[in-house]
Amino acid sequence: MRRVPLLLALLLLVLAGCTAPERNEPHEPPDPTDPKPSAERWRPEPGVAWQWQLSGRLDPTVDVPVYDIDGFNHPKSAVDDLHRRGRKVICYLSTGAWEDFRPDAEKFPKALLGRGNGWEGERWLDIRRTDILEPLMAERIDMCRAKGFDAVEPDNMDAYANPTGFRITAADQLRYNRLIARLAHDRGMAVGLKNDLDQIPQLVGDFDFAVNEQCAEYDECEEMTPFIEAGKAVFHVEYELKTTEFCPRARSLKLSSMLKKYELGVWRQAC
Repeated sequence: MRRVPLLLALLLLVLAGCTAPERNEPHEPPDPTDPKPSAERWRPEPGVAWQWQLSGRLDPTVDVPVYDIDGFNHPKSAVDDLHRRGRKVICYLSTGAWEDFRPDAEKFPKALLGRGNGWEGERWLDIRRTDILEPLMAERIDMCRAKGFDAVEPDNMDAYANPTGFRITAADQLRYNRLIARLAHDRGMAVGLKNDLDQIPQLVGDFDFAVNEQCAEYDECEEMTPFIEAGKAVFHVEYELKTTEFCPRARSLKLSSMLKKYELGVWRQAC
């Protein structure tokens, strides 16, 4: 096939550009329900200060960049208010235990409910049954997204290490934890690994931050270092120790540490 000489081809392109009709199509606004690209997902860095309040009337005035609050108990307006104050907001959910006081409690089949986990009204879930739990947890994380949360804190993520009433293995736990992480990421939200220290080496790449309780009391804080080395925050609380007993080491490890009471109300003493 003969090729059109270069100058003639350029001339044809110029003429086509001059004579092409203008297209005034309206700009399509971004769909707020579309997942955010991973590059846009919030990624909290080590040492960032936070407030964790799961009970009592929400106090939005604590001067910290990050709030972690109950996803069910707070409306979108509360999340919006925290955003206006410059906060990132984490949605607390129990993904590994059933709670009889949640509005979706009746959706969980009785066969999935195991032994109590030590808290009133709560029982371990059979996390092996992802065929049932995946759509239920997707609904919960959808709720977090609809309210505008930036991230999810899934609780009770270490069933395999507890007497649940089910034969849950470490492999079952890894599979389920990664499922929860995927559900959050598919919706453009960050997600934290709650406790589950033994599986941190396998899961640090799947989660954007960690949440830990009492690693100083049990001399386990060094186990959180894979998150810190990956540039990911570790949100840490102690209940029984004085701040003088854990804060110096926590600061050296770059943990985001504070002292709280078990009810997780407003009160806090930060490192």
